[in-house]
Amino acid sequence: MTRSDSRTRRDVLKGAAGAAGIAGLAGCTQGGDGGDGGDGGGGGGGNQYPSIGNFPVEGDEVVIGFNVPQSGPYSAEGQDELRGYNLAKEHLNNGGGWVDQWDELSSGGILDKTVASVEGDTGTNPEQATQQARRMINQDNAMMISGGSSSAVAIAVQKLCQEQKVQFQCCLTHSNDTTGKSCVRYSTREVFNAFMTGAALAPILNDEYGSNLNFYQLYADYTWGQTVQSSMNKFLTESGWSQIDSVPTPLDTSDYSSFLSDVPREETDVLILAHYGLDAANSLPQAVNQGLDEDMEIVVPLYNRLMAKASGEAINGVFGTVDWNWQYDNPATNSFVEAYKSEHDRNPSYTARLAYNATMQYAAACERAGTFYPPEVLKELEGHTYSNAGLGTEEELRACDHQAMRPVQVVRGNVQGEDEFFELVNQTPTSEVEYACDAGPAAQCNLGPYE
Repeated sequence: MTRSDSRTRRDVLKGAAGAAGIAGLAGCTQGGDGGDGGDGGGGGGGNQYPSIGNFPVEGDEVVIGFNVPQSGPYSAEGQDELRGYNLAKEHLNNGGGWVDQWDELSSGGILDKTVASVEGDTGTNPEQATQQARRMINQDNAMMISGGSSSAVAIAVQKLCQEQKVQFQCCLTHSNDTTGKSCVRYSTREVFNAFMTGAALAPILNDEYGSNLNFYQLYADYTWGQTVQSSMNKFLTESGWSQIDSVPTPLDTSDYSSFLSDVPREETDVLILAHYGLDAANSLPQAVNQGLDEDMEIVVPLYNRLMAKASGEAINGVFGTVDWNWQYDNPATNSFVEAYKSEHDRNPSYTARLAYNATMQYAAACERAGTFYPPEVLKELEGHTYSNAGLGTEEELRACDHQAMRPVQVVRGNVQGEDEFFELVNQTPTSEVEYACDAGPAAQCNLGPYE
């Protein structure tokens, strides 16, 4: 599909509704003679939209910002995100990967504008991340920002983006709050959340280990770990298990020995380590070294490849969840893995896929809208269903809370070689992890205005 075809189709669909919407905003519209939106700022068909955020886009380029942890406990994750983002930019500008597979996309950028990018280092710190995002918005005129790895970072940045009316595309943020009590209109999330992890893991753990067991939790003491802790507690206690205690641990802890020594060995059947990145790469091996795996089972609710690689054989037999795996066999996964491996001589992690997909989804929404005007782009994202992002099944980005409803992959650690760390235990279907718009985290969500 050519870009001109896409714009013509959108012109027809928007028609009178677009004209009616603009009439009420006539006093705020950009000047000009009602041209064809050739600067990428118009809606096509002679419509012009009012200025908002960094819209309209001036010049021949559209800028997007990649705001990732290049320092701090999640820095290795940030480097993989950047690889995914830059591959998406390369494909949008020059073709390849999903650009050659998705009907909405074609090489040459987005809406005939070359994609340029700017980078920031969040430092795995919300204040630093917000400063970087503000610079991208105010100095670099970014139309979209993407990033994550720390949910506290994602929540802080999406709040800023809501205020500035600039789109934020979540990469990795697993806290319930991101699309729950801290949700905003100008942010969307594809990855599943802690609530969905709990719903997927609890039945598997019951089947594997039995009923009426006692569990003990150590969790990272910020929004992500807190919501993982509460979600695991909810679903496990509902299944008949009993929580002995849950203990917060500071982010970026290197020595967990004192926390692990306090775990009551004689009472605990299952130890849950709600840690991620370098934190999990420290806590899990230390738990094994202290012999806790000989007295109890260990669970890591959210895995990542970088943590698994650093932990080595300590992950063997340990259950958790992952977003995606490079070994899946479907057209989207195969083309992404081939392109990524050709560029970096390594297989991608799921954070690289999340970054790649976040960028592609934004670009495709702009193309469907026929404009960069943020409210119209958002409306193309809301309620959008797709099955071409690597999971091999349909996903829906819900309109009510901007959370993707999708399956969750439950895995067990099983180190087999380079980049092969997990065995898939179950792809828990969407029907078993989804929740209504007035239930779960969504019950606390109020997205806020478009304008």
